[in-house]
Amino acid sequence: MAQRVLELLAPARTADIAIAAIDHGADAVYIGASHHGARHAAGNSVDDIRRVADYAHCFNARVYVTLNTLVYDNELRQVEILVNELYAAGADALIIQDMALLEMDLPPIAFHASTQCDISGPDRAGFLEDAGFSQLVLARELTLDEIRAVRRATTVPLEAFVHGALCVSYSGNCQASHVITGRSANRGECAQICRLPYDLIDGNGKCVVTGKHLLSLRDMNRLQWLDEMIDAGVDSFKIEGRLKDVSYVKTVVSVYSRELDRIVAGRSDLCRRSRGRVVRTFDAGLSDSFNRGYTDYFLHQRRPVERMASIDTPKSTGSPAGVVTRVNGRNIVVRNNVKLANGDGLTFFDAGGVLRGFRVNRVEGQTLHLQSEVEGLKPGIKLFRNRDIRREAMMERATARRVIDIDMTLRLASGGSLLVLDVAMAGNSTFEVSATMQLDTVLPVARTPQLKARRDVLAKLGNTVYEISNVYDRLGADVFVPLSALTALRREAISLFDRAMRIACQPELRRQPTVRPHLVNKRLEYSDNIANRLSEKFYRDAGAESIEPAIELSRAPYGTRVMLTRYCIRRELGCCLRTPEGRRLQGPLILRGRNFEFDLHFECARCEMSVHTRSPR
Repeated sequence: MAQRVLELLAPARTADIAIAAIDHGADAVYIGASHHGARHAAGNSVDDIRRVADYAHCFNARVYVTLNTLVYDNELRQVEILVNELYAAGADALIIQDMALLEMDLPPIAFHASTQCDISGPDRAGFLEDAGFSQLVLARELTLDEIRAVRRATTVPLEAFVHGALCVSYSGNCQASHVITGRSANRGECAQICRLPYDLIDGNGKCVVTGKHLLSLRDMNRLQWLDEMIDAGVDSFKIEGRLKDVSYVKTVVSVYSRELDRIVAGRSDLCRRSRGRVVRTFDAGLSDSFNRGYTDYFLHQRRPVERMASIDTPKSTGSPAGVVTRVNGRNIVVRNNVKLANGDGLTFFDAGGVLRGFRVNRVEGQTLHLQSEVEGLKPGIKLFRNRDIRREAMMERATARRVIDIDMTLRLASGGSLLVLDVAMAGNSTFEVSATMQLDTVLPVARTPQLKARRDVLAKLGNTVYEISNVYDRLGADVFVPLSALTALRREAISLFDRAMRIACQPELRRQPTVRPHLVNKRLEYSDNIANRLSEKFYRDAGAESIEPAIELSRAPYGTRVMLTRYCIRRELGCCLRTPEGRRLQGPLILRGRNFEFDLHFECARCEMSVHTRSPR
């Protein structure tokens, strides 16, 4: 029975971060191209992506390029040219949202359906598989039972987020940024309306919550439930964070890679996609990385009782650092539970619940010298460290390397006239190459034993990703081979092996649909994100009877729904309408921002909340 292939998928803002992710244990990376990626500030050139692919393929790791924004009619040709360039550069798949790409004349590069496609049920998943997608990125909101239902309805690999920032709305179904600021999330320019502070106004016009980040969610963390997700049908485990720095990526990838290794080691039915051994020089912990507090989101319950918002601040508070015991102007004394250093960044919540921060200029024992007095800092306040200067310095250096262990066999062939060096993956002789050297004369007898000298020469692999596991020397201890000949033979053998490893990493070709995809819902709205003529043609061919253009192509009237979410402010505040406590908060409810307001609607039968625009104040 074939093993299931699992994949740890890491974000990469740059090519260097992508390579670091692979070195620290990622099986695949996703990276933005120069345009039409859902993170406008994280673009990379085709040459950058070629460099990542060349490195990744040595380890059988994959490179997925994000082209997951909406495409306008006047951009179709530009996107078509880019896809051809990415295919030639070695990209393994494209993560896309716009169905226009399925109507283009493109090379056979695989398509993955982005989370922007809002794959929240079996019907949508089955439709996209029928359309030819090779991998489906599930909506973050799905429970384990819902993932199982999608698995039963599909055969292609399923990808699910396991860590990082959460969008409060179903991905692809949020128009708030575009309507309020003109910056569309579906065009890679999200203004993060959900991270802003709001007042909550009840049905009597009373402000019941003031200045809180009521739409700002904690970060996802599903580390301890990877095995449950595997059993539910998830194949690819995705870390969010294409805007994150290299320290974040190294840390989170290392933690999740170790856990996947532990799971795979105990199950013969599972294996990792990539190959190679990771050698790390640091101990990684998730508390060391940026986070707003953690939640497993809706993984176990459709109506969870745990809090999942970070309403006091949308920022990372950091890890506990100590308690202030005395304040004397620019000098404070702390009872610290971590060793602080010059340049560390500390945060605290003041008496009003506002997160404040400051930098430590100099540390002398338990006394911290600051650049200036910090308002609100008093004895008894808890401090958190959100910048560990020593860790940052460490993480900027090389903190891991990925190696492939190889076996070498040195032997004679053709009656002793041919010197042969075989190179194989350690313990896997089925993947082997051979370099040969014609000998003009019989090898002479040496005056001293030669085994160690020959092994030392063969083991000099320099700046490669290979390390010697075993050398099998069949020549005999007293046979002399010139070291220059061994060096040349080793270089040729490693070059052949390196080329063979990359050739063996064959990209998956795009799936050809065996059946014509058919829509279940034939009336498509602005939230279905159809922004060009090719996408419209795709949906017409799939049975659409009416198509409303994407909101980016028209002016949205007041009252338009701009978010649909499973997260519920009422539930978060302990006032769910399905409980007696719901009567404590009289509706209808209004979210009031600085220059705009939203109406909140509650669909209790589906346990969903929708957010609608209101006319200007």
